[in-house]
Amino acid sequence: MNNVGRDNQVSAGSLIAARHRSSERLHRSYLVTAWPCYTARPMFDVILYQPEIPPNTGNIIRLCANTGARLHLVKPLGFSLEDKQLVRAGLDYHEFATMTVYDSWAECTSRFKDSRLFTVSTKGTQQYDLVKYAAGDVFVFGPESRGLPAEILGAVAEQQRIRVPMVPGNRSLNLSNTVAVVIYEAWRQVGFETRR
Repeated sequence: MNNVGRDNQVSAGSLIAARHRSSERLHRSYLVTAWPCYTARPMFDVILYQPEIPPNTGNIIRLCANTGARLHLVKPLGFSLEDKQLVRAGLDYHEFATMTVYDSWAECTSRFKDSRLFTVSTKGTQQYDLVKYAAGDVFVFGPESRGLPAEILGAVAEQQRIRVPMVPGNRSLNLSNTVAVVIYEAWRQVGFETRR
């Protein structure tokens, strides 16, 4: 794995809870905690492309902390990483998740050039639960107001453009709910294992 984004990789807690933690807890990420489910080799990676709503990202930080997934955010973000709603939604889980922030989509994807990427969109052609997932898979989610752009959707194979079914005529699911549905299905398929 190359070092792209490494300089921007910190515990989410060190960014978000800086004013509320001691310096020792501040710089602690899941990579160095004693919690058994957090290791240097996460089962899955979650990419949020230009997320807009802080409580959604806060919920996803908490989700990633509890599933052992690693979180990646692609700028521009629609909020500050110190937003109170972001902190509130993640509660005390920020310090147990590792989050990397990228200045561009190109910077982010260069880190995952050898990984299998799935885009998650209402425009996806493959129902999410009909796909066979594997450790190391990467899931890309778009901004709440507009979803993933055509150029990102078109950059992956058609069978890797997945969707979560909804009642016909509805527009979209909440972002954090969608991430939870997809990550838990992928994790279920690998027996809820964690990578050591």
